[in-house]
Amino acid sequence: MNFLYSLLVTLPAYFQPASSAVDTPYKSVHVQYYNADSSIRFGGTLTLPAVKKNCPAVVLLSGTGKQDRDGTMAGHKMFLTIADNLTRNGIAVLRVDDRGVGETTGQYETATTADFAKDALTSLHWLMKQKGINSKKVGLIGHSEGGAAAYIAAAESHDVAYIITLAGLATPGLQAVKRQNELIVNTAPISDQKKYRFNSINAFMFDTVYTYAQSPDLEAHMRSAFRIWQTQDSIYMATHPQDPNDKGRFFFPMESYVMNATGPWYRYHIRFDPAPFLEKVRVPFLAINGDKDIMVDAATSFDYIRKHTSGNQHVKTITAPGLNHLFQHCNTCTNSEVYELKEEFAPEVLDMMVKWLKSN
Repeated sequence: MNFLYSLLVTLPAYFQPASSAVDTPYKSVHVQYYNADSSIRFGGTLTLPAVKKNCPAVVLLSGTGKQDRDGTMAGHKMFLTIADNLTRNGIAVLRVDDRGVGETTGQYETATTADFAKDALTSLHWLMKQKGINSKKVGLIGHSEGGAAAYIAAAESHDVAYIITLAGLATPGLQAVKRQNELIVNTAPISDQKKYRFNSINAFMFDTVYTYAQSPDLEAHMRSAFRIWQTQDSIYMATHPQDPNDKGRFFFPMESYVMNATGPWYRYHIRFDPAPFLEKVRVPFLAINGDKDIMVDAATSFDYIRKHTSGNQHVKTITAPGLNHLFQHCNTCTNSEVYELKEEFAPEVLDMMVKWLKSN
């Protein structure tokens, strides 16, 4: 796929004061703008420091799944919190609705990470042209998959001044999905037998999808692989009967997985390799991951980043203790716990970003 980006054609933007339940010491406006061929209209909110001119700026890039401009997940508004903090510290922030969400048009379901990187550059080039913004100091902050979109964009355009990844996807797609699902399964409150069976079917199906991701017959290969695994699992269960005290039946969501895996996003994702993009990044690069994150493993991600950015002397990685994928201080640190936690975003990570941005 061609990742080259065509420069944004400047089109009229629409501004409207953003409503707010509380007074803020900065200006907040609703904005709308278009991509180069006008096929997508983007809707977002731009927050501008009240008294500072020629200020640095960032675009926030969301992770996997359709999200609004506030980065609303599990009742938490990650991007609203980040934007508020950065703008109070003199940094302009543009946060944008994803494709097909809110005021942004387009179809999210047919897009890939490469498309999201193009969207990021559309937003960055629009932001560079705004009054009060230092056009040489506009960068990207990406969460999870948004981190990958950030370094893809930085590899393709010299206009990206710096990037920050927050739990950014930074390992090959197959490795990432395997590690993510192993962590989810192994921390789940289920029996060791169920953990074995889930890890077995996951690995078997992931390898199959990886092998046939570019085939028009992917679904047929998946169903064949599932039947093979069922036979192997039956043999395993015959020699390892389920404990009668082990409540709940084992279930693999084959139909929903087929629907997901045969779509363009998953086909791209499972074959994705960050290395060619990371190797092209020459701008300052800060990567922050929580050490309790079970969606993106900090250690393996940082190993891959360091390996493939060895020619860039401006790369810094930080492992933040006690934080989950949404950068909340967690207890059990499972995915279900995020709904119970009250914290929006760890204040120490906000401070890290402000300090780093001001030094770059």
